[in-house]
Formats: sequence, structure tokens, C-alpha cells
Amino acid sequence: MRDLAAGMKYLVEGQRWVGRHGRWWGFGMLPALLTLVGYVVALAFLGAWAKDLAGWATPFADHWGSPWREALRDALAAIVFGGGLLLSLLTFTAVTLVVGQPFYEALCAKVDETEGDAPAAPDTPLWRELLTAVRDSLYVLVRVAAFGVVLFACGFIPVVGQTVVPALGFLVSGFFMTVELTAVALQRRRVPQPERIRLLRARLGLALGFGTPLMLAFLVPLVTVLAMPGAVAGATLLARDLVPTAPQEEQEGPAPDVSAPDVSTPTGRPVPGNPYATP
Repeated sequence: MRDLAAGMKYLVEGQRWVGRHGRWWGFGMLPALLTLVGYVVALAFLGAWAKDLAGWATPFADHWGSPWREALRDALAAIVFGGGLLLSLLTFTAVTLVVGQPFYEALCAKVDETEGDAPAAPDTPLWRELLTAVRDSLYVLVRVAAFGVVLFACGFIPVVGQTVVPALGFLVSGFFMTVELTAVALQRRRVPQPERIRLLRARLGLALGFGTPLMLAFLVPLVTVLAMPGAVAGATLLARDLVPTAPQEEQEGPAPDVSAPDVSTPTGRPVPGNPYATP
């Protein structure tokens, strides 16, 4: 429960951070706004052509009498548009993070700078960062799809499928939302994607407390645009808990005294023996 509350706290603290730094809030909204416009245009085209696609896919119904032909094609058009809408909800965050990689890298660096003990910026070309972001997003989407298939099958179990399964679906989506949003900050700390998932799985309450409320809020596209900068800022604060950075004087000074007390994370937890903590 302590980690669950800490995850929610990071979510709130991220929104407070961008509230105190209004210029960065506006800066961080740009990628989500651009992505939202692109998705709206794509869905508008899909809605306009869905009926034609349904007609093209059902030539066998050309000779059916009314109202069966129209009923079939209207239902198929609704399914096509609904599928496109569902796909847009599932991929919006991943696409926004890819589009906004340079924006969120700068925002993440600013959060680290203001909070202190920032890691050294990775010396990586922009094209390689974008390629890594696409690869990591696909890595996550494949796992989300695998969970989705299992949960879809479980949805046919009486009672459980209508109660437990939807709740599990939101928890799974919330966990992977945290994986996506912490990617920029953990990438700056040179943590590979599989290890990011392992770290968050080890502190599942922290990941769920951060990602699940955000997942519910992100079901409203406009909220996604407004909250995304704070979500990235909060994810950076959370990543600082997962992979603490050594203080600057400790980086440059002699080796620390082993008899000294353990350094603690922002939540007061002792720093674990994490091989990915920045030296």
C-alpha cells in the first residue's frame, strides 16, 4: 500500500511541477496536441469511408433485400470505426512519446536539473533515440497485445468476465502506461527496456499507483493533451526513485565509507543494490 500511495503521489507531484514551470507545460503539450490532431483526422477519414469499406468487404450481400443488406453493412462499418477508435486509444501514448521524443527528453532533463543529481546526458544522435523509442514502444505493445488476447478469452467466463477481467485490464494497461512514460528518464540512465519492466514489476504497487489513474484519465483525449507534460515529469520523479543518481560530490570524490548510513530515495526507502544506478 505504501508504494501504491507513492505512485499516486508522483502523479500529483508531476502535475505540480509543470504547474510551477508553465513554459514547460506548454512545451510538453505540443507533441500530444499534434498527435491528437493526426488521430482526429485519421478517424474522420475512417468514419467517412467505413460504409464504403463495409460495402467492398461484403459483395455477397449485393443481392440481399432491404433491410438486411444495410443492417449488415452498417454493423460492419460500426465495427471498423470502433476498432479504429480502440486502436487509437491503445496506441496514443506510445505514438505521442515517439513524436515527442526530443520534447520529452528536454522536459525530463529539466526535471532532473531542478531536482538535483541529474545523470549525464546520453551522447546519442536524435535518429538513434527515435529508433530506440519506436523499438521500445513495439516491445511494450506486443506484450500489451498478448495480455489483451488472454483477457479477451477470459471475458467469456461467466461473472468473472464481466467483473474481474475489466479491472485486470485497467491494471495491466496502467502498468504498461508507467513503463512507457518512464522510458525517457530510464533511457537517460542507460537502463535497457527489459530491465525497466523488471524494475517496475519488482515495485508493482508504485507502477500501478502511477499508471492506473492516469490510464483512466487518458480515456478522455483532451485530458491526455493537458496532463501529458505532468505525466512525463511525474514519471521522471518516479524513475529517480527506481534508479537513484549518486550526488555530484560523491561522483567526483573518494570512494564512500562503507560504514556510512545508506542513502535513501525520495520516499525514504533505502537504495537497493541496483546495477543500473548511475555511478
